[in-house]
Amino acid sequence: MVRNMGVVDRVLRVLVAIVVAALYVSGQITGIAAAVLGLIAVVFVVTSAMGFCPAYLPFKISTCSKK
Repeated sequence: MVRNMGVVDRVLRVLVAIVVAALYVSGQITGIAAAVLGLIAVVFVVTSAMGFCPAYLPFKISTCSKK
């Protein structure tokens, strides 16, 4: 897999996941919303760790800086 996520993209995804976790822990989101947002947060963390987003492939998007 070739990386297609830049540093800013990866950091923003992790920050969104942290916000979702904080909202869940504080009780601001519950039920189905918590489950859906939690799943999205997990996907964000995993794709950020890998530096690869499969959803970018069909659109040929890459947020990596050009070298």
